[in-house]
Amino acid sequence: MNVGKDLNQVEKINVRKGGRNMKRKWIPLVILLTVVLVPGLVFGASYKGTIQGFLCVTSGITCPVGKEDVVAAAENVFVLYEGPDKWYFISNVDSKLLARGINKTVMIEGMLDQKSNSINAETISLMEDGKWRKVWSADLMDDLYEDVLGAHPLKGGQ
Repeated sequence: MNVGKDLNQVEKINVRKGGRNMKRKWIPLVILLTVVLVPGLVFGASYKGTIQGFLCVTSGITCPVGKEDVVAAAENVFVLYEGPDKWYFISNVDSKLLARGINKTVMIEGMLDQKSNSINAETISLMEDGKWRKVWSADLMDDLYEDVLGAHPLKGGQ
């Protein structure tokens, strides 16, 4: 009889089973963390503030009220201004559209890229008479490209 060899094999089997049990314990934990953490990454957040010219913000002033057309003509970059030292570029929205919102309270929903300090906007809403009114969305732009060009130029269209 080779008892030592048989016990050694039993220990190896038990170690393997323990490894499987450990994996069985970790898999639900990983799934739970994925379910909890991923939605925050996918859906982004809401940012509220006013649209201001980049030069106004970096100069430490508010764009002149009542002179929005002059500011729009002089500026070519606009940002969402939330307060001192807290402003964001809006990376996927044309500056002409943003210029229409100078000094107006807006809410932008989208994903923040902290490296470039910019928001990739999904929707832009304007505060009017105490209510939010959606004035732009990525979906509306996609539909516009489909209607005008037949396909979105950045999504495989011509």
